[in-house]
Parts: sequence; structure tokens; C-alpha cells
Amino acid sequence: MLRTQLSRLLAVTLGGAIALATPAPAGAEDTEPAVVVNGTFSSPTVPEGKTWASRPEGWTNAPIASVTRAAHPKGLQAAALSWDTGPTSTSTQLRGVRTGATVTLSWDDNPDSCAKQGDAKRTYTVTVAGDNNQPGNFSTNDSTGKANWFIGRTYSFTAAEDAPKITFTSTTTTNASCGPLITDVAAKQTAPPLGSPQTPKQNDPCAGDAKDSPACKDVAGNKDQISKCPPSNKECLASVAGNGKTEKDGIDKQTSAVEDFGKVPRVQDPNTAAAGLCALPNALTDEAKPGDAVVPPSDWWFC
Repeated sequence: MLRTQLSRLLAVTLGGAIALATPAPAGAEDTEPAVVVNGTFSSPTVPEGKTWASRPEGWTNAPIASVTRAAHPKGLQAAALSWDTGPTSTSTQLRGVRTGATVTLSWDDNPDSCAKQGDAKRTYTVTVAGDNNQPGNFSTNDSTGKANWFIGRTYSFTAAEDAPKITFTSTTTTNASCGPLITDVAAKQTAPPLGSPQTPKQNDPCAGDAKDSPACKDVAGNKDQISKCPPSNKECLASVAGNGKTEKDGIDKQTSAVEDFGKVPRVQDPNTAAAGLCALPNALTDEAKPGDAVVPPSDWWFC
């Protein structure tokens, strides 16, 4: 009876250990923040009095809607998935995400005020590389002729590459030049387990076919000879590794060369020669005042 209970306890314990070692499955909650560059599309800032600015930093292609045009509850700018000529897309890379990580994106969307009451919802996709990552198809809240934000869309995927590229693309077909707005793009991930360290054989440059190269044969022969030498037998070790005479002679020659270089007579004092080079940098910094820089120009260089 006792043996049966112990067996069951061991099975439960091992089963728990195996479960702890298993990577989190896709769809499990991702909790570790992953950086999304300029996810609120705050850069560049739309100039005061303007409605649009050019491409957002860290993203491709899309125009940026001003805080007033976006009318987001948090007062954010937004990226528009359309130009005057029709639908467009915008992409960025998640630089801190490695292959195998599970990732959950989140963001907000809005049909934009150019979509009037009764117009169809604005539609778009979210895509990421990987055969198993199906495109996400989304539509905004109803078009009302004013802001109508949906807060907290999500899309989950497993990274098929390091720094995966995510792409938002408008699929709106009616009044296509009035595409959806997106903003507050964020990501969380569950990073994959770190790879196991390489074994010594994987790190050995003489492993595999390389073992028959002349250099590796010499190394193997020396290892074999050294293994036969008692650690305290200097003569035996020296017969394999040498006594270092060649290396010592080389060091002596370099030391002599450095000493001889210092003895070479100079026509001009080095400080005098350096002073002659100061005219240009001094001309560039003469107008600088002490408060113009944290470190004063006088401390930048020799001059």
C-alpha cells in the first residue's frame, strides 16, 4: 500500500515538473512588455493649426492625424490607414521579440470623422510573418461623422522570426480614401526559453571533418603528449609546449624598439606642434559662452 502511494506521489511530482518546464502555449496570457516604437504616433507632432503630418517615426507610409482630428479619449495622435488616393498600410518591427515568443498586440481604432452617418464600417487587417499566423480581420465601430473609438482591440501570434514586422492595412472599399485611424499600439509577450548552452564538442574547432587538418592533428598530438606528463615534471611539459624562448625574444625586441623610438631627437617640441593645429577649432568655439554647453569648449580637447 505504501509503495503504491509513493509511486503515485512520484508521478504527480514529476508531472508537475514537466508541466513547469513546458513553454507557455499560444493563446496563454502574455505579460512581459514588448517595445512598440512610437505606438501612440506622437512623433512627429502635427503642427498647431494643421490636421495632418507626414510618416510616423518608426513606422512606414501612413499620415498622422492631429490630436483634434483623432479626438481620442486620451488625447493621442493617430495613424490613418488611407491617403487622398485610397487605402494604405503601415508597418513596424517589434525589436525586442525573439523567434518563438507568443505576442499579444493591443490598440484602439476609429472610423474617423470623414466617414459619415450610414457609411459602412471601416475595415482593415493585421498581418505578421509566419505560415501559422493568419491575418486578423477587423472593422471599426459604426461610422457617425465623428470620433467613435473602440478601445482595446487585440491580436495574438507566435513570432516566426526575430523582430517580427507587423502591418496594418486598410481593406475599406466604400469611400476608400477615408480609412480607419489606429493608435495606442502596445504589445506583451511570453519569451521563448533560452537555447541550451553549446556542448564542448560544438565549440571545438577540431570537431567533425576538421579533426584531420594538419593543425588539428598537431593539437591532438600535443594533447596526448601533455596528458602523459606529470604536472610537476617541467622538463616533460617543456618538451611539448616549448620553453617560451621565441616569445620572450619577441617581447624583448618590442621593448627595445619602444625605448629606441623614445630616444629619436625631435626638431620641434610636440606641444608647439599641437598648438599650431588649434587655430581652426578655436575659431569655431570663440563665440561660445560658458553657459552654452554643459562641458565648456576649453575642456573638449588640447586646445
